[in-house]
Amino acid sequence: MKSVKVGICGLGTVGGGTFNVLQRNADEIFRRCGRRIEVVQIAARSINPKCDTGSIEIIDDALALARNPDIDLVVELIGGDGIAKEVVLTAIEHGKHVVTANKALIAVHGNEIFARASEKGVSVGYEAAVAGGIPVIKAIREGLAGNRINWLAGIINGTGNFILTEMREKGRAFDDVLKEAQALGYAEADPTFDVEGIDAAHKLTILASIAFGIPLQFDKAYTEGITQLTTEDVNYAEALGYRIKHLGVARRTAEGIELRVHPTLIPAARLIANVNGVMNAVMVNGDAVGSTLYYGAGAGMEPTASAVVADLVDIARTLETASNQRVAPLAFQTDALSDEPVLPIAQCETAYYLRIQAKDHPGVLAQVASILSERGINIESIMQKEAEGQDGLIPIILLTHRVQEARMLDAIAALEALESVITPVVRIRVEQLD
Repeated sequence: MKSVKVGICGLGTVGGGTFNVLQRNADEIFRRCGRRIEVVQIAARSINPKCDTGSIEIIDDALALARNPDIDLVVELIGGDGIAKEVVLTAIEHGKHVVTANKALIAVHGNEIFARASEKGVSVGYEAAVAGGIPVIKAIREGLAGNRINWLAGIINGTGNFILTEMREKGRAFDDVLKEAQALGYAEADPTFDVEGIDAAHKLTILASIAFGIPLQFDKAYTEGITQLTTEDVNYAEALGYRIKHLGVARRTAEGIELRVHPTLIPAARLIANVNGVMNAVMVNGDAVGSTLYYGAGAGMEPTASAVVADLVDIARTLETASNQRVAPLAFQTDALSDEPVLPIAQCETAYYLRIQAKDHPGVLAQVASILSERGINIESIMQKEAEGQDGLIPIILLTHRVQEARMLDAIAALEALESVITPVVRIRVEQLD
C-alpha cells in the first residue's frame, strides 16, 4: 500500500514535535494504520535545530506547499487565522486532507472550512486544537456518540491555571505570578488571549459544537478573565471549601446553550478542582455515561504533536474511504446541526460567590439579605470577617443558590447603591459540577 505524502507548514514548537514524533515512531505508526506516513516537504521561515530534517525539501512558501501535487495531506501549524486560513483553504481546493492544531482558525472559520472540505471530499482533523495531548475531541465525537451530552466544563488554558495555582498555594499576587509565567514561557509577552479567556473561549466553542451539534459560534461565547482576582478571594473560597478555576462551561438548557468562560468556584473535593499548574482537564456529562473526566498536558511540543499525529493516522486509515463515510467534522451530520440558540450571559443560570466590603454599621446584613430576598435570591451560606485596614470595612462573603444572571446583576446594582457599601461588589460564579 502506497505511503501517505505529508507536507508540514510551520516547524516551530508543535511543528518540530510533530516531525520528530513521526520520525521516531514511524514503525509503530505503520503498524497502526498500515501505511507509511512520509514527510516530503516542509514550509518554514527557519530551520528548527531540534529537528533532523535530512534531505527533506524545506521551502518558505506555505501556499506553494498547499498546491504541491505530490502531497496528499497538509499539516497546518502556523497559527492565527491569516495566512493559516489561506493555506488550509488552498490545500482543500487542491483536494488535500488537512490536519491543524489551530483553535482560533477552527472556532472562527471552521464552518466555512468544513463546508469546503465536504464539497471536495477531504477530511479536516483538529484534535490538537483543544487541550493539547488530551484526546477529548475524539472522546466526545466517537466514544460518547451514544449519549445526549448535558454539559461540559473544562480547565482548558494552562497559563491561567498555573497563575491561579500559584495564587492559592503560595499566596502570591496575580501580577507577580504572571511575570513568572512569562519568564517560564507559559505566557506570551502579550498574555491577553490567556488571561482574558479568549484562548479558552476558542476551545470551548469547538467542544460545544461537537457536544451539542450546533454550528461554531465563537462570537456568542461569553468571556471573562482572571486579571481582577485577588488572593483574598482565593483564600475566602478555600475557607468555604472551594477552589477558584478559570473554567469554560457549556450547558444544554431548555432555552438554549450556555457558552461561557469565567473564574468559577468549584467544590474542593471535585477531581477537576485539584488540577494544578499548567495541566488541563475537561469534564463531560452524558445522559448514559454520567460524568467523565479527561486530564493531561494541555500544551507543549510532544503532547500537542501526539494529537496531530493521531489525526494523521486516522486519515491515513481511511484514505480510500468516501468522505461521507468518515466521522463528521462536528460529530453530527452537517444537515443535522441544530439551530438551538446560544444564550446571552444574562439568561445563564448559576450560583454565586459575593464579597461585599461594607462599613461597620448596624443593620447592614439585614439590608443585604433584604435586597437578595426581594429578587428571589436564596443565600446558601454567609461569612463575616473582622474589619480590615484603616478604613474599617467589613468583608461580608456570601454563597447563593442558583439564579439567573440578570437577577443577580440587578441585586448587585442595588447592593452597590447602599450608603454603607463603598466599593464594587466582587462576584464570582459557582458551579457544583455534580
